[in-house]
Amino acid sequence: MRSFTSIGYMFLRAVTRKINVSFCKRQCVRMTARVYSGEAVKADLRNLKRLQRHFEKKLRSVYEQFADVPDSTVFQGLHHVYFVEEHVVYRAAREEDETHAVPVLGTHLGRDVDGFVQRVRLSPSESMLAATLKSSHSEVARCVLVRLEPYTVPQEPVLILENVFSFEWATDDVLYYTTQEGLQCRHVYRLHLTATGAKSTLVYEEKDPEFFVEIIQSRDQRLITVNCSSKSSSEVWMIDSKSPLSPPKLIQSRQPGLLYHVEHSDNQLYVLTNTGPGHEYELLRTPLSSPAMSYWEPVFSPGAGAVIKEMEMLPDYCVFTLRGPQGRLQVQTFPLKSPNDVTIHHLPSWACAVETERSDPLKRNSCHFLLSSPVHPPVSCCFSPTDERPLSYEGLLQHAALSECHTTRLQAISQDGTAVPLTLFHTKPLADLSDVPLLLHVYGAYGVDLNMAFSPEKRLLLEDNWALAYCHVRGGGECGLGWHRAGCLQQKKNGVEDLTACIQTLFQSGVSQPALTALTARSAGAVLAGALSNWHPHLLRAVLLQAPFLDVLDTMKDSSLPLTVEERGEWGDPLAYTSDWDNIASYCPCHNITPQFYPSMLITAYSEDNRVPLAGVLKYVEKLKRAIQTHISKLSVKGHVPAVILDLQPGGDHFGPEDYDQSMCEIARQLAFLYTTLGLSVCGSR
Repeated sequence: MRSFTSIGYMFLRAVTRKINVSFCKRQCVRMTARVYSGEAVKADLRNLKRLQRHFEKKLRSVYEQFADVPDSTVFQGLHHVYFVEEHVVYRAAREEDETHAVPVLGTHLGRDVDGFVQRVRLSPSESMLAATLKSSHSEVARCVLVRLEPYTVPQEPVLILENVFSFEWATDDVLYYTTQEGLQCRHVYRLHLTATGAKSTLVYEEKDPEFFVEIIQSRDQRLITVNCSSKSSSEVWMIDSKSPLSPPKLIQSRQPGLLYHVEHSDNQLYVLTNTGPGHEYELLRTPLSSPAMSYWEPVFSPGAGAVIKEMEMLPDYCVFTLRGPQGRLQVQTFPLKSPNDVTIHHLPSWACAVETERSDPLKRNSCHFLLSSPVHPPVSCCFSPTDERPLSYEGLLQHAALSECHTTRLQAISQDGTAVPLTLFHTKPLADLSDVPLLLHVYGAYGVDLNMAFSPEKRLLLEDNWALAYCHVRGGGECGLGWHRAGCLQQKKNGVEDLTACIQTLFQSGVSQPALTALTARSAGAVLAGALSNWHPHLLRAVLLQAPFLDVLDTMKDSSLPLTVEERGEWGDPLAYTSDWDNIASYCPCHNITPQFYPSMLITAYSEDNRVPLAGVLKYVEKLKRAIQTHISKLSVKGHVPAVILDLQPGGDHFGPEDYDQSMCEIARQLAFLYTTLGLSVCGSR
């Protein structure tokens, strides 16, 4: 199952990392903090450090509590079950349990293969395994190939490929992969393993710097696709695994505004493309021998207000996961031979996130995925369209059916009358939330949905009587491609207005109050959080920013930076167009700071982050410090004085530390900051 709402965006400022509690545990780095304000803030910092130790203990406990919930690190081969634990890939025979597992790849097998396991792929007969390993504090990965049959101890690598991003096996001896240069993927290679050695051949080179190239395999393993995507168009080439040494064949040349992706079944190409009503996604079909757009024929279009989020192609059925008009997730399926016979299956009301599980090669007529929400642990869901009861769940009652948790879906009316979806999690009834602390979440960029997968720390806050609100503002992908278009380029300020409306709607609905409200955002989400703090600082008491993108104007003026050219479709080109310059300047957080009372902020940044220049973060912190000091110097300030804390961590991993201990330290600091700034005791009361 794959998501198609953000084709080409997966390697941008978008992802929030999921922490696996089975990952190895190393020494935590110490925090580097800069605090700006008076003696009261220094006292707050001492309290923050004390609370950090407290929350580290609580976090370890809650993470261990959910250590055994399903995750996507377990997958099936033809003969074995594979799983990743503490940087090591293990396997056990299908009929055996994990106690009989043996290591097939991991850090203990040699210094040359050190790193965190990212992606694993098995060759068609399960005789070879390829995996990318990423070192800590870096986004650079190497691909390690090991031979599974015959199995030997120790298992020595057959080959190590440097700077690999995506890869797929076409046959047991042919591997296609992309290389990563900086933050861009432009080259596709074919690796051919023979009795006399291995040979890599360049088979595709992308010339346009706005395009990102990724290798994807069709679910039936028939096709390897080369997917070239920009913000506004895409182009796909295909390699038939029956002739794996043949050059890639173009499906449809790129056209402005045309996004598409392909799947395969029974010599038919199934094309998911944005040619539907409102330029949203619909499914079309064409013979494998005639792939061009002129041959595409309509197969399926979702109903009004529904948005396709995932698609799975089974041998005889097509399975879609859609988000309905009210934000609820549902599954729609139809037989490939009669696409008008659509069946709708409703998922649990609390389900907010869908994560694909690797398909079982012995169970090709079913698909598996994980359902979760920020406070509901993942539940494994199996969908078999030919069964009498197509949907079945594992562990639903044990972990996810939280009777004390309410999932409330609201709508906020933005300044221009647009209804903005809002998801609220709470334990008390809605009428009793006026004095509870509130943590708001926002992203709103690149057409990417706000991350709503399970987070044990969010469960901890919920159990401590917090309310958690997720604001699905324009610029994100929750309501389709049009929702993204309405919040990017010249429309970027719509996202700020939507966020403002969400906060005001919550307050008007009796949920919390400004003195108990905090906002968290990471990466590009910080653009909206920073703009809101400039425009309406009175709505918030605290702000958490992680790897924040804050200096949009100066970043987009510098084409030498890794992502500037690629991201002009999101932010604009201020050097080429005066209108883009003026528009970005009107909302850029770093360029609109004024002397006033700001919310207190904890800003976590990484010293070698290539996606968000550290210079912009430092500039923002210094300007914000001066603005606050200028404002309070003119006043006789009593009570709360805003603090600005810069938590500068080493390394260049934009998505935060992979290491378990370092992750616990970082999250504990954030929780300690929230409780200190909002004046809460550790049990949640004031």
